[in-house]
Amino acid sequence: MEVEAFLSYLAVERNVSASTQNQAKAALLYLYKQIIGIDLPWLDEVVQAKTPKRLPVVLTTREVRDLLMQLNGLMWLIASLLYGTGMRLLEALRLRVKDVEFERREIIIREGKGNKDRIIVLPENLMIPLQAQLQRAKSIHERDLEAGFGGVYLPHALAVKYPHAGKAWGWQYVFPSASRAIDPRSDGVERRHHVFPESVQRAVREGARRMGAGVMAAMDSGDAQRGATRAHPF
Repeated sequence: MEVEAFLSYLAVERNVSASTQNQAKAALLYLYKQIIGIDLPWLDEVVQAKTPKRLPVVLTTREVRDLLMQLNGLMWLIASLLYGTGMRLLEALRLRVKDVEFERREIIIREGKGNKDRIIVLPENLMIPLQAQLQRAKSIHERDLEAGFGGVYLPHALAVKYPHAGKAWGWQYVFPSASRAIDPRSDGVERRHHVFPESVQRAVREGARRMGAGVMAAMDSGDAQRGATRAHPF
């Protein structure tokens, strides 16, 4: 059939990418079905364009350490925690105070990848900076309480079952946002969210830019973002 021949031609003669071939296939299927009114059979005989396999672009340990040196304050702590524990960005930003255990040097990740809980080791070199961050977060929380706020979003039905838990210190975010905002999940309730992931990503990208084109290219790589999470989870 002409469609099969054309799609095979794209893969064999033109050597197009798999995404280009799939785009052409989708366009032809739409044309025949919606415009001409013909349902095309399954195109089993089409030669599929091959998806190239590429190794992820990964920063070296030295490059990551140099990148961390470009950061400071809260952004440094969050990025260091990601690198030192292998946590994903949102897992770190959603941390609650009650899930950080200094005596056992443990962090509990709630509803992480695969909607599963897990326990990770808290790096010893981050214990003092993290304790200092909790003191700052507690000061923010106390000011919010004095102003008549101080509640945070609670997962699932906990807010209904425990209506006052949202103002408890243990449920506060380890990395609270600099300002309060109206929670879109509520009916106009003003709350303090955690730090936005875009803020961390922006800081890391700016640090990479200062380090030079090579590191910036690695940070811009889609493969690096998807495949090198453990090496530099930014």
